[in-house]
Amino acid sequence: MFFQASHGAAAPSEASHELASGPYAPLRHLKTQRGDHYALPSATRPVRLDSPAIEVMTDLYRVGAVTIGESASIDEANRTMMSRRVRALFVVDDARHILGILTATDILGERPIQFAQSRGIRHDEVNVRDIMTPADRLELLDIRDVERARVGDLVATLALVGRQHALAVEAATPQKIVCGIFSLTQIARQLGIPPQQTHDIAQTFAEIEAAIAT
Repeated sequence: MFFQASHGAAAPSEASHELASGPYAPLRHLKTQRGDHYALPSATRPVRLDSPAIEVMTDLYRVGAVTIGESASIDEANRTMMSRRVRALFVVDDARHILGILTATDILGERPIQFAQSRGIRHDEVNVRDIMTPADRLELLDIRDVERARVGDLVATLALVGRQHALAVEAATPQKIVCGIFSLTQIARQLGIPPQQTHDIAQTFAEIEAAIAT
């Protein structure tokens, strides 16, 4: 048995239960009544510009970060993105220190072609390190500021620096921990803006501004 009833004079409904690590009690359970209907939540919670910014953050304590090494080919990176259904990868070393970020736009845009031409190599010889955004060029936000901010504040921040991603970090700790990531594409989706056929950061900002105006 996984649970063992504790001893005592308590009524059955009040009896506690024990797991190996200590006492636990079962939760109150509900019964379906005739005529009750239950619905599943939306896959993406709709937000507004005045919603808390934390609602559009991918919490890396809850969602495991998808990573790749800097020496991997961009073809391998693209396959990883498709298989894991993400549009950005953390580029890390063997100790999982962040070296940079690689996005789908980086892979599918002009950067790999330009790099290959400048080095006189084939497209499939371009590696992640060649086109990623290095760690020292990433936009960092203190998680304490994020917790007090609104979605609109975050959009204004990304627009100011012309970035499509920002990292939320626990800056007060001795080892700086990245605890979340913001994506302009994800923010637009949660604001109810239809996804683009071809991702363009300027167009995404324009669509968000149009949504604000209406």
